[in-house]
Amino acid sequence: INGLQLKVMMVQILVGIFLYVNCLMIFTFLKKEIFREDTRYILFAQTLLVDSVLLVLSDVMLIWNTYLYPIHMIPCIIICTFVTVLTTCTPLTLVAMCLERYVAICMPLRHADISTSRTRLLGLLIIWSLSCIAPLFTFVAFLAVVHPGALFSSAVCTVEILYEQDWQAQMRIVILQLLFLTMTLIIVFTYIKIMIAARAASTDKKKSTNKSLRTVILHAFQLFLCIMQFLNPYIEIVFLKLDISVYGQLRYANFVIFIIAPRCLSPLIYGLRDEKFFHVLKHYALFGFDTFFSGFKGCISKLPGT
Repeated sequence: INGLQLKVMMVQILVGIFLYVNCLMIFTFLKKEIFREDTRYILFAQTLLVDSVLLVLSDVMLIWNTYLYPIHMIPCIIICTFVTVLTTCTPLTLVAMCLERYVAICMPLRHADISTSRTRLLGLLIIWSLSCIAPLFTFVAFLAVVHPGALFSSAVCTVEILYEQDWQAQMRIVILQLLFLTMTLIIVFTYIKIMIAARAASTDKKKSTNKSLRTVILHAFQLFLCIMQFLNPYIEIVFLKLDISVYGQLRYANFVIFIIAPRCLSPLIYGLRDEKFFHVLKHYALFGFDTFFSGFKGCISKLPGT
């Protein structure tokens, strides 16, 4: 096995592990009604689903690029547009999760009135609508400048293929910068508010407040990695013109650090740190044997002489 094949194999192992964990968590979410009625877990489930689909599509595109496999332009354009929508959806959902924690900690008496099925639906519509702004602009701009005959050709599918002219990439950067600046300000606002609430909280509430504070910090780190993911194509294109071997190594490094890594944080933040969710997750991960062993241990403890 040469170095290129080994890298591809390692990426497939990482992707497989990630997808298994995500599918197990999505299954756990669907099995319990209490999770399906909680805004925090609904946003978490959306993050899992979006990240899983995004990872699969990104992995397929990585393999196409590695082996220079050309596909028809029309499906390539559709896939690239959809990938960009999903890439923007994840950080927007993270911001929504931070806002949900802000309402739960700083406005506990109004949390039940604010977090309703109607506001959840409205929030999800806003997230997906904002996620579509930059990709739809890029899609329409590409169709406006591309030669009609090019749509019926084949090419190695990358997101950069949508940028026929420099002004398209520059406009996309401007839109994303405005979007991520707004998201950063919201996360900083929620962090400061929750930090103030943590200092003023009683001893009983201080533990949950501090945990929410750490959650916002982790989301901020995720958002930083997501921002870097949008900048990667512009960094990679420079190395593509300079050295193709360095470009290949950089692309693999960026895929692992800025695509796989931030999507491993979501299961960690809510799937493993959340005691309620982790208890149910462990039950399904062990195929229900945890209940059997707990019952068996209880029977043993009741025997005479134990």
